[in-house]
Amino acid sequence: MMTSISKILKSQKVILMCSIILGTLFIISIFAPWIVPNDPIAVNLAYKLQSPSWDFPLGTDHLGRCNLSRIIYGSRISLGFAMLIFISSLLIGLIIGTFSGYKGGWIDHILMRFCDGVMAFPSLILILGLVGIFGPGLPQVILALMLVQWVYYARMFRGMVLSLKEQNFIAAAKISGSSQWKIIKNHIVPNVLPPLVIMGTLEMGWAIMDISAMSFLGLGVQPPASEWGAMIHEGKSYIRTNPELMLYPGLMIMVVVVTFNLLGEALSERFGIKRRF
Repeated sequence: MMTSISKILKSQKVILMCSIILGTLFIISIFAPWIVPNDPIAVNLAYKLQSPSWDFPLGTDHLGRCNLSRIIYGSRISLGFAMLIFISSLLIGLIIGTFSGYKGGWIDHILMRFCDGVMAFPSLILILGLVGIFGPGLPQVILALMLVQWVYYARMFRGMVLSLKEQNFIAAAKISGSSQWKIIKNHIVPNVLPPLVIMGTLEMGWAIMDISAMSFLGLGVQPPASEWGAMIHEGKSYIRTNPELMLYPGLMIMVVVVTFNLLGEALSERFGIKRRF
């Protein structure tokens, strides 16, 4: 009893701490235009590779651009588009997974075999292949990530729906004359959505890493836009002389991903939900 109470209190502290960190980062990204000390894309070779100073708190890069300003603006892409990918993938997976699980039959068989085929390949390979087809650029990377990620949500939604539709309250709703749409809207979705939203906090970290990985490979964000993965790519040529060009954005990626993972783990433990990997 005491052990379970201590776990709950510990998870609540972790949830609060992670929420404060992520909330602060989201607020900073929203108000970035009013917070940044300098223009993040303004090139001034006279100030290239400057050490930290009052004007440039984290120094400058090889083109004289303010590192701090670029990191703050980079959070808008990394956090904002990771959230877009998560919400879009979740909605697509919700619609397809719920429909497949509730209807069953040949529709369920075809949709799930397609999901199995997608999940048989490493997600990174599929994303690279889709970006290769669509062409480089942030919109193409976002589309590729959404096309791959929704499959996992659809699979999980479908499994939950299969379990729920055998419950007594679903049978009672059918007997009372409720339509399929009302049963799905009032009974199925409210029971399957909260666990997936909690598990989605774990996926946010992966989405940020995927966006950064594509930008690091030159397939995502294109210059002169600032994004953490792109900043690491630009700084790799100066790893010996100015390692901070890679260190600053790398630390931001690590902090955000670890925070999302801790939040997801704490929420999963708090509400007794198992993660999918």
